[in-house]
Amino acid sequence: MTQPPGQQPPQGGFGAPYDPPQGPPPAGPSYGYPPASPSYGYPPAQGAPQGPYTQQPGPYGQQQPGPYTQQPGHYGQRAPGPYAPQPGPQGHPPQAPYGAGSPPPGTGGSGSGRGPFGGRAGLVIGAVLAVLLVAGGGVWFATSGDGSDAKPVAGKGTGDPTGSGSGKDDGKDEKTAGPTAAELNAARKPGEAKVLWLRENGVDLPQYGEEAYGPWFAGDTVVKAMYRTVSGYAQSDGAEKWSLALPTDLCAAPSLPTDDGKIVVGVEDNVSEREADCSVLQMIDLRTGKAGWKKTVDRSDIQDGLSHVAMSVSGDTVTFGRTGNTDAFRVSDGTKLFGKRKDVCQPFAFTSGPRMIAAVSCQVEPADPVRQQVQEVDPVTGKPLWTYRVKDGWKITHVFSARPLVIAIQKDEQWAGVVLDEDGGYRSELVTGTENYAVRCGEDSVETGGTLDGCAGVTADADKLYLATLPKVTKESSTNKVVAFDLATGRTVWDVTGPEDQNVLPLRMEGDDVLIRVEPSYRKGGSFATLASSGGALRTLLRHPAAGAPTEATLFRARAAYVDGRAFVMASRISADDDAEEMAATALMVFGR
Repeated sequence: MTQPPGQQPPQGGFGAPYDPPQGPPPAGPSYGYPPASPSYGYPPAQGAPQGPYTQQPGPYGQQQPGPYTQQPGHYGQRAPGPYAPQPGPQGHPPQAPYGAGSPPPGTGGSGSGRGPFGGRAGLVIGAVLAVLLVAGGGVWFATSGDGSDAKPVAGKGTGDPTGSGSGKDDGKDEKTAGPTAAELNAARKPGEAKVLWLRENGVDLPQYGEEAYGPWFAGDTVVKAMYRTVSGYAQSDGAEKWSLALPTDLCAAPSLPTDDGKIVVGVEDNVSEREADCSVLQMIDLRTGKAGWKKTVDRSDIQDGLSHVAMSVSGDTVTFGRTGNTDAFRVSDGTKLFGKRKDVCQPFAFTSGPRMIAAVSCQVEPADPVRQQVQEVDPVTGKPLWTYRVKDGWKITHVFSARPLVIAIQKDEQWAGVVLDEDGGYRSELVTGTENYAVRCGEDSVETGGTLDGCAGVTADADKLYLATLPKVTKESSTNKVVAFDLATGRTVWDVTGPEDQNVLPLRMEGDDVLIRVEPSYRKGGSFATLASSGGALRTLLRHPAAGAPTEATLFRARAAYVDGRAFVMASRISADDDAEEMAATALMVFGR
């Protein structure tokens, strides 16, 4: 076996020693677990990625993974509707029903999953764990909408920071409604932050609930989106600033908006229960709630129609990625910037943020094996600045960090973390030993849904990568750790154990420190803390009140952000057994001083 110049082969980590690529490149990827969900473990990778391969250097910008994950919507080629004339061969993928307090497909139970995560479970990198995965069965149903080609409408909200903000009598009774912010704060202990405000769901959802998108931030507004409603709230007090009604279901979105507060989301082309296509792009100004331009993407090709959608925003560019094709548009005016390449290699997903990193698939003939590449791409022209070839048989699942560049790749149920240098050359490979690591993304792989970036449980600075471990559970307690890896060698340099019965997740860098989300238990409120890049003890920034822990802990696989001294915690999915419970379910909690 040969090895990269100056590199010693890693031992006992993600992979065995490897061969660097020879000659020119050929045409050449949840992370997550709620507090009470099962664990998912996978073996260390064998025959991990190849050594350095570099072309056409040229950095473009800087980016770290976002502070929250992005959840996928419903995808697939479907029947014609008010937006697009193209027919489609496939309806919605099966989706199992579940109510409040029970896991969605893939988070545990009996049966078998469709992949190593069984749907929306967590990527765990390390040694083998025996698990049972639940099948993602069931059927998706839409229970509202009349199929009319209505236009998005923005309206003023009620400004009630503790209610649904829906402006209608939803019929809930006092037993269904949860505690108010005032009630939770009345039991606050010394040193605990306040519940500044909270929001009930207030959206009438289909029978089995829906995924949520966001939170997104623009000026003094925080925005969440779900089903056919996008809502903006004042960050300080939760007053509803605007609400935008969409004519059809949300089905895809990037992890970040533009710097000036605009976003482009994917919506379905009709309201059919099963025959709808995620093919319509709708621009929204998050500061005002006004709908901008709208375009329909042609997805009539069978391969395209079967593909999931991965979106991103980089600068003034939004991408709409699918297997075998990606279309890019200017966010400000909808002008098409680039599309399908005249090449056997096609990008299918990109990172959001200043640096546009692409996951690329290459296939000369339909019967040929698929080979994948990582590229840095100019967001205006779509041209690659350099290319890194992933070793044959391995697929890109996610980008953990865009600068420094760390990618996650998969081969069957083996996983590896690869560190690349500024110009796309091989730098190191993470060596995990016997520890199990858990990182929370929207899906097990961008090829099956979600976005390429936006993972929680991982962040990086110039010298180190910080990963959350899988909790170790005993009869008495449960704890997990944050582990730091040296990017130059891939080896661990320190670890810090979190508080008992509370999961710790690195989110992003806060200056020179690591920003940590400490998740709640049912008796302890969550918190935000920092860790020095050299390790040491957690330093609490904001401790959420214990009185709010039962409510905070019910936010399903919450996405959390720390912005201007406030903590925003949002449920990634809402589902309940009856309409009243669904409307009254807490969707977003905000904490502060």
